Amino acid sequence: MKIVVIGSGVVGMTTAWRLARDGHSVTIVDRASTTAQGASHANGAQLSYSYVAPLASPGVWFDLPKYLFGRNTPMRFRPTFDLFQYRWLLKFMAACTREQAFATTDRLLRLAYLSRDVLHGAEDIRGLEFAWSRAGKLVVQGSAAGLDGARAQVEYQSQRGSVQQVLNRDACLKLEPALKGIAHRIVGGVYTPDEEAADPYRLCQGIEGLLSGDNSGVTFVYGAKVRRLLRSGRRLLGVETASGDVLEADVYVLAAGVASRRLGLTAGLDLPIYPIKGYSLSLPIANDDAAPRVSITDTDYKVVYARLGEKLRVAGMADIVGNDDSIDPRRLGQLVWQARETFPQATTWQQMEPWTGLRPATPKGLPILNASGIDNLLLNVGHGALGFTLAFGSAEVIAAALAGRTSPVPEQDFALAAA
Repeated sequence: MKIVVIGSGVVGMTTAWRLARDGHSVTIVDRASTTAQGASHANGAQLSYSYVAPLASPGVWFDLPKYLFGRNTPMRFRPTFDLFQYRWLLKFMAACTREQAFATTDRLLRLAYLSRDVLHGAEDIRGLEFAWSRAGKLVVQGSAAGLDGARAQVEYQSQRGSVQQVLNRDACLKLEPALKGIAHRIVGGVYTPDEEAADPYRLCQGIEGLLSGDNSGVTFVYGAKVRRLLRSGRRLLGVETASGDVLEADVYVLAAGVASRRLGLTAGLDLPIYPIKGYSLSLPIANDDAAPRVSITDTDYKVVYARLGEKLRVAGMADIVGNDDSIDPRRLGQLVWQARETFPQATTWQQMEPWTGLRPATPKGLPILNASGIDNLLLNVGHGALGFTLAFGSAEVIAAALAGRTSPVPEQDFALAAA
């Protein structure tokens, strides 16, 4: 079949790769001049297959006042005049229950483990250079209550295939000595030995190279902003770009990150996707022993650290501020301060690559996969902060739908109505 994939981030690129493997003719269209210029460009870089608990959790209710009125909190809310922001927030808060958080985690774990299996089984992908490593992940807790909650989560996830260990402070420091600077605020942590890290931008570049051969059946259309989806009844007739060109295909896959909501509206689809802004720093490692070898999540600050070869990636923040992808100097300064406190000698702090991106989030934290209500349009949207982790599994779900195979995950788990 002839397929148009809208979006060249990690979700769109893995989808195109998987469909090309099945022999489809694929066209990738994106407004950027090259691949992975949105949320995939410099995100947290962690492949967290066993750490997929949604942002919508019971703890949000307890922290809500500081998120609304605090200045240096990991989550920040800025009201806009967009009524959809309030609709989304009401659904998000309704999902902040223990029962819903566990149900969402169940579904995300299945998709994450599928994603891991697809990646591990892809010889052509494994041969690419994208700073892929399996060093494990340590989630450090700063309070006894936090550690107790983490222990309960470990017990719950152990019944679903997760292999994790609850560690005390000394064991955390033995596993990752570079954390000694914040030993005073570590109570314990959870270590997942088979978690991974990699550079999503370099992965997308590598996939682009794989798909650029003369016989690949893949065409890239960059610098072409999609203006609207052309719908007639229950079918799409084409994709119209800002220049007036129309791309036609048998099937279309929407994988455009935060732009997916705008494009969906042009075809009568109300996708519950809202941008959640995150920040990152990429830092050259100057002192090997002072930089972490294990991926780290600091639950006090909601900051993640991943080693990418000779660089340290630091990422955090969840700002609900609309479609604003500008860098707020105060938020960036907060991230620098937190990283410098945690790993003060890891870098000189003179060369920093700051970045911000908009994560395409649904209220419950579940991506929307497959059926859209339009016969020849499939959805691969709404992955939030887990796009990198879930990309290969989501691509497998799309490929199965097009081939008429049984879905590798229950279709209703990631339906539009479930998000």
